[in-house]
Amino acid sequence: MASTKAGGSAKNLNTSNPKYLGVKLADGAKARPGMVIVRQRGTKIEAGKNVRVGRDHTLFALAEGTVSFRNRRKTSFTGRVFSKKVADVI
Repeated sequence: MASTKAGGSAKNLNTSNPKYLGVKLADGAKARPGMVIVRQRGTKIEAGKNVRVGRDHTLFALAEGTVSFRNRRKTSFTGRVFSKKVADVI
């Protein structure tokens, strides 16, 4: 006879910390130099005027101004035309 009840095995206890990705400054928000505009994995949104890309594809402001998002038409190497979102600080 067992002296204690069987504990079982848990399979979903090792979770990683949340990464808090997404748009941090919305369209029309005021930005100062160094402020994070978007945290992302890969360049889903590209850097436009007065915006640079960090090592982890984070977009941040270079100058003081207002955040603005727009769509830019791009052509892939196969000739396919597609739309890409771009973040600017104006």
